[in-house]
Amino acid sequence: MSNESSLSQSELNNRIRILEDNIRQLIEQAAAASGEQNEARIADRLHQQNEELERLTRERDARSKPTK
Repeated sequence: MSNESSLSQSELNNRIRILEDNIRQLIEQAAAASGEQNEARIADRLHQQNEELERLTRERDARSKPTK
């Protein structure tokens, strides 16, 4: 994982779009997956992607707040 504070606003938004797309694809894979191991692997990856998305979204939101 990269250091979010070193990303430009454009790079941050791009990473967020990529993560959102990854999550969408993982959900589609989970719907089509058969077998407990596949489902567990996809669930783990989905959890990781969601955590990173939340971190990057918080970083983006913090940057857009006006400083006092």
